[in-house]
Amino acid sequence: MMTTPEKPSGHDGEPEDPLSELFAKLMGGAGAEGFDPTEIAKAAGLPSDPNVLRQMFEQVQAMMSAAPGEGPVNWRMAHEHARRTAASTSDPSVSATQNREVDEALRLAELWLDKATEFPSTGIIGRGWSRAEWIEATMGTWRRLTEPVANSIATALSTALSEQMPEEMKGMLGGASSMLTNMGGTIFGMQLGAAIGALSGDVVSSSDIGVPLVDLEMALLPANVTKFGEGLGLPEGDVRLYLAVREAAHARLFMHVPWLRGHLLGAIEDYARGIHIDVSKIEELAHGIDPSNPESIQEALQGGVFMPQRTPQQDAALTKLETALALVEGWVDELTAAATDGVLPSAAALREAVRRRRATGGPAEHAFASLVGLELRPRRLRDAATLWASLTEERGIAGRDAIWKHPDLLPTAEDLDDPRGFSTRRSMAEAQDSEVDEALEKLLAGGFDEPAAPDSGTGDGGDDPDTTDDGGTPPGAPRA
Repeated sequence: MMTTPEKPSGHDGEPEDPLSELFAKLMGGAGAEGFDPTEIAKAAGLPSDPNVLRQMFEQVQAMMSAAPGEGPVNWRMAHEHARRTAASTSDPSVSATQNREVDEALRLAELWLDKATEFPSTGIIGRGWSRAEWIEATMGTWRRLTEPVANSIATALSTALSEQMPEEMKGMLGGASSMLTNMGGTIFGMQLGAAIGALSGDVVSSSDIGVPLVDLEMALLPANVTKFGEGLGLPEGDVRLYLAVREAAHARLFMHVPWLRGHLLGAIEDYARGIHIDVSKIEELAHGIDPSNPESIQEALQGGVFMPQRTPQQDAALTKLETALALVEGWVDELTAAATDGVLPSAAALREAVRRRRATGGPAEHAFASLVGLELRPRRLRDAATLWASLTEERGIAGRDAIWKHPDLLPTAEDLDDPRGFSTRRSMAEAQDSEVDEALEKLLAGGFDEPAAPDSGTGDGGDDPDTTDDGGTPPGAPRA
């Protein structure tokens, strides 16, 4: 930590100037001599008030302290800022009573789901989470999902900061220029942490955004469940039960379809890798940063830093991701409706409330999307729910759930355009595949190499002894 006026570190008991102290620490205790802190501040466009400078450089020191080998993004800072953002509003620990209510709701949800799907109960014990606990449980997956684009942004940001820095400052920093890389990574890490922290105030369960952020877990966030139910005019117990059914449905799907989690996370990673940074916006960002106002960094980053144009590869990745998200959410939506039918009077109203919420997204979700260029909303949830309902009518519950056996069996974006025509198209494709398989088996068995069987018929001009070559000699007559 930096010294304070109450703890002098300069000569003759006088507090050392914060700029001098900072550069002494940056350069190993030597190298700050000969620098005029006033000139340094002037060159950098910094305020001259010592107290303001001290507060600023305490923040800057944190920006420069990324762990070696951590990469361009300061993930420790992202984690800390997420926790700090979550704690900025009330985030009480989950009480024993709330934990019991969550567990009971999820147990009842499991019983209701037994009639709606072939996938058996998970046997997972339900838990109640605070917002901080949700962050702890999901941070590793957030890092995996955002790392490709986060690294690109951090590198571009540090480069832009370096290019925008006055020449006087570049010369003064010398060997300490690597701090700009840490600074860029920390700036982005703080903003990403703030976005994740804000999301922790919106999500109602571990699987609320449709992406499996945790594996083999079922959890509800009681504080956010209460917040979701506000204004609906429905009993809180009904709200908790309906959301518990959705959580349990997600858990069954991801447990009994083991390839699905990797399929979804892989689609997100493919999309994130293809994001292109708009260099001009990064440069504008660097120009717009006011060192004396850290909030200006947040405002600039939330404006978005990506090119609106996408490559064909990224368009394909986005279509794959949006279709997969819609299929998961549509299945859960349809399953929850079937499981709660006749046992939860408010189910229809809650279903519509969840659909509207998932379709529009909240402020925190929009902030996250603007920061990393990725929206996690299932845009075609209603189309997907219609498709699963149609499959239930045509094939029954077992036939519908069998679609999840392999990723190649999943409906496509075209199938969402015409949900009720899916079975007809799939039957035609399966018939064609069957013909190809039969032909291949015959080829491998050598069936196409067998000579044709001789024709035993008559009247075709063959070698029938009872016919003549020219038709002039009657049958049975002696030949000439």
